[in-house]
Amino acid sequence: MSPKFLIIDGSSLVYRAFYALPLLTAANGQYTNAVYGFAMMLVKLLDEIKPDAAAVAFDKGRITFRNEQYSQYKAQRKATPIELSEQFPLVKELLTGFGITTLEEAGYEADDIIGTLATKGAEAGFEVIIVTGDRDALQLIGPRTRVMLTKKGISDLAIFDAKAFEAKYGVKTTQLIDLKGLMGDSSDNIPGVPGVGEKTAVKLLTEFGTVEQLVTNIDKVSGKKLQERLRDNAELAILSKQLATIVCDMPLRFSPELFTLQPDVDKIRKLFSKFEFKSLLTRMDVIFPESVLPKTEMKENLPKAVWLANDTELEELCQYIHIQSFMVIFPLITGQVPRVQMKGLAIVGRADTTVYISPKSPGWGKVMALMADGSVQKVTHDAKILYNACAFEGIILSGVIFDTMLAAYLLDPTAAGYPLVSLQEQYIGKHSNLQREEEIPAPDYAAWSCSVVHVLYPVLKQRLQENGLESLFYEIELPLIEVLAAMEGCGIKVDKGYLQEMSVTIAAQIEQLLSEIQLLAGETFNVNSTKQLGNVLFEKLSLPVIKKTKTGYSTDAEVLEKLIGIHPIVDKLLEYRVLTKLKSTYLDGLQQLISSSSGRVHTNFNQMVTATGRLSSSEPNLQNIPIRTEIGRKIRELFVPGEGYEYIMSADYSQIELRIMAHISSDANLIEAFIQEKDIHARTAAEVFGVDMDQVTAEMRSRAKAVNFGIVYGISDYGLSRNIGVTRKEAGKYIDKYFTRYPGVKEFMNRVVTEAHQLGYVTTLFGRRRYLPDIRSSNFNQRSFAERTAMNTPIQGTAADVIKKAMIEVYRALNQKNLRSRILLQVHDELVLEVAQEEVDQVAAIVKEAMEQAVQLAVPLTVDVKWGKSWAEAK
Repeated sequence: MSPKFLIIDGSSLVYRAFYALPLLTAANGQYTNAVYGFAMMLVKLLDEIKPDAAAVAFDKGRITFRNEQYSQYKAQRKATPIELSEQFPLVKELLTGFGITTLEEAGYEADDIIGTLATKGAEAGFEVIIVTGDRDALQLIGPRTRVMLTKKGISDLAIFDAKAFEAKYGVKTTQLIDLKGLMGDSSDNIPGVPGVGEKTAVKLLTEFGTVEQLVTNIDKVSGKKLQERLRDNAELAILSKQLATIVCDMPLRFSPELFTLQPDVDKIRKLFSKFEFKSLLTRMDVIFPESVLPKTEMKENLPKAVWLANDTELEELCQYIHIQSFMVIFPLITGQVPRVQMKGLAIVGRADTTVYISPKSPGWGKVMALMADGSVQKVTHDAKILYNACAFEGIILSGVIFDTMLAAYLLDPTAAGYPLVSLQEQYIGKHSNLQREEEIPAPDYAAWSCSVVHVLYPVLKQRLQENGLESLFYEIELPLIEVLAAMEGCGIKVDKGYLQEMSVTIAAQIEQLLSEIQLLAGETFNVNSTKQLGNVLFEKLSLPVIKKTKTGYSTDAEVLEKLIGIHPIVDKLLEYRVLTKLKSTYLDGLQQLISSSSGRVHTNFNQMVTATGRLSSSEPNLQNIPIRTEIGRKIRELFVPGEGYEYIMSADYSQIELRIMAHISSDANLIEAFIQEKDIHARTAAEVFGVDMDQVTAEMRSRAKAVNFGIVYGISDYGLSRNIGVTRKEAGKYIDKYFTRYPGVKEFMNRVVTEAHQLGYVTTLFGRRRYLPDIRSSNFNQRSFAERTAMNTPIQGTAADVIKKAMIEVYRALNQKNLRSRILLQVHDELVLEVAQEEVDQVAAIVKEAMEQAVQLAVPLTVDVKWGKSWAEAK
């Protein structure tokens, strides 16, 4: 069997992936939908084809030798959206992980590289498989070359050999360029012969063979008008053929070893982790089983745990720690909140000896007393989980002065994670070879971890000082750990009876809607089948076709919303989808997350994930509950006060990011609008659309709102056009008018980008840093993404810092006044509390003051405080 050579049209397929998938972003704000789509396709191809060699070709630029032949070649092509262009470097970075050679050549197109590689590969004895979305490549089909052509999207591929091509197009593969010469190609702006379509072109080529033969025999063509067209455009036909002809003899170096696959599984995993492609991470071992990392042996010099032989030794250790008023600790944990338990605890004792104490030890109580003693300063790694474990023991952890995981996060907020084995290698320069921690005895692993924390502490402390991060670390992030641990331990009560009742009610409504939909359709069919639903709507009921996909009619939400009012079945379908999503995604999922011991849901607050400093939550993810929809309201109805409490209170910042932007940019018009408490979205609409405030419509305000918040995120005309459903040109006008009205915002963005170029990073008002390694890149796309990140990070990051500071102040005030009321959740710019009836007014005043006074800006911070018998009522 001949070796296989896979050649991929990178430019074509990245474009297709981008437009086939919705805009996706990683936690750092980087767009990743094109990378994800391309990666999915690549994994599938490698798995199914199992090539021996591979290459990916990209276009180097828009100008090639064809533009010299014909200036209008591809002249109609629109500029590449920045959301797409910034993903090309990521795709190439991914390909280096897979060990796949990439090629691009100035003056040529990717097609020419593909043609040359295919020719040389076939001559070298390879079975060549070309994968592309461009039909021009079909001319490359030969005895040893096949083309896999994408249909719609990226997952559906049609395989063409010579026989399949002739069956579909009615000409030989060698005649494809002649076909283009006659009928032209609008996608590439190849003119062809005016008035000659595919049917006529095929007929002429069947009779005359080539464009050149046709031109010399025009008198033999049937029809005087057609003869006249061919005579008038003979040169144009020959030029069009030349433009469509792929170069197959570029001066490219070719030898099989240059294209041999050399995957770096570690790098692939790191990249997939960086891009947050979790589903693809699990497939690496299947595709490259021979590259799975071997098991590693524990090094002999790994620190060993010292067991305390008796109570006397433990007593001596405790006395030593009290004298030193300092301890480095690392716990071994099991269970989940609210039942997080310690299996053991490693402590760095005298002479830097690491001891390990088990809960079964008679002296465990003395150790726990140390944990509660605030006079003993403590250093650990991931303090939040230690707070929760101590809470399960019935004590309040006190005296934590440093968290190495938290410090590492502030120093490098875009890292994929902060395991000690990586931090040791990064900051200490030693590598303990601990990739397989589960093979190490637990006490020894705890001892090693504790020793690493001990050495890391002074190093990271110094780094925080050098980077101006001490205030952020000690005043906001470190004290926040205790707040988050307390919130996780509290959880929030879910009305389980109402949840079950709602689930039954929704199920009944779904069944009723199904019956009504079937009745309106006049037949029984699978409503969840896109194909069956499409047939009912567009063939049987003859509703107007809005959009088609590769498999038939589209019945997505966008299509159905455009059909509202045309037929009653549409409204029923939309309601059905809302209810089925509510039940499956939220009701059924929430049921499984209610703690059997507390009857509450204990979400995990992630403090060290986002590059901007924003908190996230998981199990359940409360950040993704819809904000202003009926689904969101119904979900919030389920969250209620627990026993001993009467109200859920919600305190929400009003437009905090826009207020921060006004302060940072010092834009006089924006500041004035907030000081005068005007409707900022209506005011922006009036300026953008050139009307008086009282003439602003709801649609105008909605679009202006999208512009206001889009500017914060550095949105482009393409992104805004997608969000509000207008053309890119119109969206661009909105953005230009915005900057005309608020010139200070534009000046701020220019200034922060300039500073980022000088420093290599940007900061928030509280000193949080985000490093931008690509800000000085010679690659335009990489540099552009870094510049956009520079614009929005100070605003988003400052908003995150402000609400964190507010959380700490609220938590402290409630404790200092010995109030029972407590913070339960933080969701975006909102705090959710559980409040006792007699404390409502006092807590509302505390929360409002703490949040509004968290930071002094040029504009006032305003907070809406409401309460009710459920989270929904409080909103």
